[in-house]
Amino acid sequence: MLFVSTGTALATIPVGPGPSGNYVVEPQPSNCHYRTSAGGAALPDPVCTPGATNPKVTPDTLDSTICRSGYTKSIRPPASITDAEKKLNAKSYDYTGPLSSAEYDHLVPLELGGDPNDPRNLWVEPGASPNAKDSVENRLHQLVCNGTVPLQTAQEAIATDWTTALATVGG
Repeated sequence: MLFVSTGTALATIPVGPGPSGNYVVEPQPSNCHYRTSAGGAALPDPVCTPGATNPKVTPDTLDSTICRSGYTKSIRPPASITDAEKKLNAKSYDYTGPLSSAEYDHLVPLELGGDPNDPRNLWVEPGASPNAKDSVENRLHQLVCNGTVPLQTAQEAIATDWTTALATVGG
């Protein structure tokens, strides 16, 4: 694995196609390189994995989407799709460890309105699941759903650097 230092904040996160009733294995990016946070955590390549949002999740739809219990489970692609994509994405990132020791992770998590199967929003994150990023995702979800942090602010913070996202939003 090749790691490079962190870069600058991302521009507006791309909007993906959104949930599909018929997910397919998506082509994966190539020549991707991990970055590292100031604390040494793995971050994705911002060119290969800038994140992508779900067009159905907006500030006006929070109550019927991400703030509704069971929503993320209802849009998650099946394992048959994500398992195949994980193998391809590992090659994109030159990930050589066992796939069981990595998570095929949504950079902008589903619980923050991330696109479920856009390859710009998925990357092989080294380390077992659950991991430290999961608690950041959960806290940002709480802050968005209780109206403390705007949706786009939380999405941009986690897509830029999940290790500093809570500090960025003041959460």
